[in-house]
Amino acid sequence: MKKQTIKEILQDYKKVLHHDITVYGWVKSFRANRFIALNDGSTINNLQIVVDFENFDKEIINKISTASSLKVIGEVVESQGAGQTVEIIAKKIIILGDNFTEELQNTILQPKKHSLEKLREQAHLRFRTNLFGAVFRVRHAVTFAIHSFFTKNHFFNIHTPIITGADAEGAGEMFGLTSFDLNNVPKTEDGQVDYSQDFFGKQTNLTVSGQLEGETAAMGLGRIYTFGPTFRAENSNTTRHLAEFWMVEPEVAFNNLEDNIDLAEDFLKYVIQYVLDNCKDDLEFLDKRFAEEQKSKPEKERAKEGLIEKLQNVVAKRFMRVSYTEAIDILLNSKENKKGKFQFPIESWGADLQSEHERFLVEKHFESPVVLFDYPKDIKAFYMRLNDDNKTVRAMDVLFPGIGEIIGGSEREERIEVLRQKMKEMHVEEEELWWYMDTRKFGSVPHAGFGLGLERLILFVTGMTNIRDVIPFPRTPKSAEF
Repeated sequence: MKKQTIKEILQDYKKVLHHDITVYGWVKSFRANRFIALNDGSTINNLQIVVDFENFDKEIINKISTASSLKVIGEVVESQGAGQTVEIIAKKIIILGDNFTEELQNTILQPKKHSLEKLREQAHLRFRTNLFGAVFRVRHAVTFAIHSFFTKNHFFNIHTPIITGADAEGAGEMFGLTSFDLNNVPKTEDGQVDYSQDFFGKQTNLTVSGQLEGETAAMGLGRIYTFGPTFRAENSNTTRHLAEFWMVEPEVAFNNLEDNIDLAEDFLKYVIQYVLDNCKDDLEFLDKRFAEEQKSKPEKERAKEGLIEKLQNVVAKRFMRVSYTEAIDILLNSKENKKGKFQFPIESWGADLQSEHERFLVEKHFESPVVLFDYPKDIKAFYMRLNDDNKTVRAMDVLFPGIGEIIGGSEREERIEVLRQKMKEMHVEEEELWWYMDTRKFGSVPHAGFGLGLERLILFVTGMTNIRDVIPFPRTPKSAEF
């Protein structure tokens, strides 16, 4: 028989009731030398193993402790106690991995509450905790749902390069890449680094976005999406920034801004509904944790709804669609702005909105997810389509409660002369992006797309508050452990 996970056993226990089975897992607790709570990571729920210690070798009993790993053979029976439907009467226990008990005392595997900071220091062990087991099972479900949504909607997944010579955002916050011996870097006659001698013969970096390459694929395949790691060399030690994170970027030929907004809303609702349908146990655990966390906050800062309720409401509500200009008017006239409660006061049209402004619109003014569109051209990237007013571009951001911006996108500038002028104004070298310009020469079409930072979505769905706690091994300034 194939090995069964504890999740499978608990879901279909009637199939194995009163049969002998073999299970594997780690000990969560061992009470009274009789009851083992066993978990294999497949579910937040433990399987109770009942040990008749009088019939077992005392040496084996003494070696069973928290975090040790076991192979258990025994009969599945209906449980007589509270807290579980079935349990296993152990007939044979094999200890697969013993514990170095003294060292265990210094780890997060001790059965007590640990701070998130402590858990981050031992990220290689935090998968074994209830909290991070739940978070990373949800992360898997979100990942699967993303691929499922796009496949059902006839998109093709494209693997765009991780090593690139392009800076899609034009922000310059890139990790440079070289094969040079840094103690002996070749220089040109004028003292500059001679990248012609480097591995790729030019200056390269880790990608900040797969969008530009994705656009080229959409010009032949129609509907594509990328899903891969991206890198930003921002020296930001905040709860919202990572140096390495995962991006989802669909690009659709013949779509305009309205189509793009519809796609973003449908996409987010599909993924969240999938998690609600398939991660019930983990969400219930995270919901209780979320509620406990809210109790410790000042009343004014507490969320109005629980985690599961929040997710259900996002799926149920139509996203509000608001122009940037209308949003600025709302913010300018808000009590928060007039009384100086914003850290970054809104003074005039053209301001680049901060997270506090986005959250005000979502959480206080509209009390629903919001899509802002038609931003000033001066605060957006060169590739966004210019509107007829010559002041704004067809950009869109989706704003979520507790998060702020979760998706950013636009209709792209498909007119080569307008694109050329915008690149000139923003000091983007046309020669470097000759291949991008070619897509505007040979059968250019209106097209649109957006980018979703996966970790921002995981933050929202799990109720976690620090982005370092929703990626297995966070990469941040001065931190590249593991």
